[in-house]
Amino acid sequence: MTLLIFGKTGQVAQELARRAPGAQFAGRETADLTDPAACAALIHQTRPGAVINAAAYTAVDKAESDAATAGLVNAQAPAAMAAACAELGIPFVHFSTDYVFDGSGVAPRAEDAPTAPLGVYGLTKLEGERAIQAAGGQYAIMRTSWVFSAHGNNFVKTMRRLGAERDRLTIVADQIGGPTAAADIAAAALSVAQTMTADPAKGGIYHFAGAPDVSWADFAREIFAQSGLTPEVVDIPSSDYPTPARRPLNSRLDCAAITRDFGIARPDWRVSLQDVIKELRA
Repeated sequence: MTLLIFGKTGQVAQELARRAPGAQFAGRETADLTDPAACAALIHQTRPGAVINAAAYTAVDKAESDAATAGLVNAQAPAAMAAACAELGIPFVHFSTDYVFDGSGVAPRAEDAPTAPLGVYGLTKLEGERAIQAAGGQYAIMRTSWVFSAHGNNFVKTMRRLGAERDRLTIVADQIGGPTAAADIAAAALSVAQTMTADPAKGGIYHFAGAPDVSWADFAREIFAQSGLTPEVVDIPSSDYPTPARRPLNSRLDCAAITRDFGIARPDWRVSLQDVIKELRA
């Protein structure tokens, strides 16, 4: 299977590069996602066996004041990619987010649960989902959450830095979700793409997140424990840590469908965290 992957520097893109060294990776210099037509043109030019879009506008707070760019990258570019894939009859794998939900309640959200984004980031990702569905081709939209790795900026790296600098940290404890290693997302996406190539009937919207569900504060405690750090963690509500964009309190995702259709189980993020910390130490 020949693969075209949009994205080079993001957490998932870097993990995809480790697992699919023969794939063609398209960064901004090749196909800028603020130019959707260029993304579609690259797909038509390369005619791969499948396309994975691992690029996105992920600056959640900045999106509140930069809605136009977020919309181009998160909605219009994936729409163009999906349309090109549909025209060529090839599978398209795209990543979305728990932010398409409003975060109410405590039950895990299934794929068909009502969507109601709280901010621009979630809204543009939802618009991208809808455009991909409307393109009429074979697609898999993988909604994931709380991504971490040894690359880029993420909660694990921030906590390890702060935990080494401070004796006491206040961390939000009323947001609950599934931390998900970029390595696990990459492996799942490649498996999904391969299966879809072999079976044109496969596809749809899927949830994929690490288990067990946990609060940011308890996630931090596990990071410190595995890192040999001992700061005191004080639980606080989200209201004590205001941000330009509201975060969903309930980011629990029901991941049964991806197991049913692709045999992919929820990974234990605590095990994946061990691998990330080992890499950061190295």
